[in-house]
Amino acid sequence: MLTGVDHIPHTHLPEKNAFTRGQPEHGAELADELERLVTLHDASTIAAVIVEPVAGSTGVILPPKGYLERLREICDKHGILLIFDEVITGFGRLGAPFATDFFGVKPDLVTLAKGLTSGTIPMGGVVCSKGIYDAFMSGPDNMIELFHGYTYSGHPVAAAAALATLDCYKEDGLFERANEIAPYWEEAVHSLKDVPHVVDLRNLGLIGAIELEPIPGKPTARAYEAFLKCYEKGLMIRTTGDIIALSPPLIVEKSHIDQIFDTLRTVLKEVA
Repeated sequence: MLTGVDHIPHTHLPEKNAFTRGQPEHGAELADELERLVTLHDASTIAAVIVEPVAGSTGVILPPKGYLERLREICDKHGILLIFDEVITGFGRLGAPFATDFFGVKPDLVTLAKGLTSGTIPMGGVVCSKGIYDAFMSGPDNMIELFHGYTYSGHPVAAAAALATLDCYKEDGLFERANEIAPYWEEAVHSLKDVPHVVDLRNLGLIGAIELEPIPGKPTARAYEAFLKCYEKGLMIRTTGDIIALSPPLIVEKSHIDQIFDTLRTVLKEVA
């Protein structure tokens, strides 16, 4: 039974890592907060640590170099499961199949969605290590191994969409393509460094973030105005707080990237 949830601090350190290209240099030590929680609660009471390898909806928060590796070490030390939420990072977003491949850190469980069907129909999934799988498969002989399911579980239409999507990823080499175009994307993201009120730029794979200086007394207002102006110019962006979060489709062309950032440059000068 889940009786409580505690938190470790985020890794957003703009005073040290602003305008970093790729993974930040500073902040791996923040993973050691998990040791404090183990001391506070006792490892036997902690079922798992859940982390987004790259936190998306909170503003594209990137893991500092060594951070995920340190979490893995601490979890192994105390017998705690490590779970990666790869709804955002899964299926090529970082230029690798999954964040676990990109960072070289192997969790015990991985949650999947969105990219599994290319967003064409809702579907989610969980991948687990062999040890966890074996634990579920070693129940009483007279019972279903994993008695867990809902009305729409394993829906044939969603399953067909997932299989077709996986074929497209492989046949069109989309993960490799994302990796190849990522450097061009990085240059485009950081081309906005000289734009007024841009206080940070972040990127990893085909993910980018533009953090804007808040208007005093009106948090989120500047980013929201940019959202509206971009929409008027035919560009759909996502904002979270005063951060513009970007994640183009894996089939994006260089010409599309140029168009995206030409529009953003124009809009951000207008909202300044």
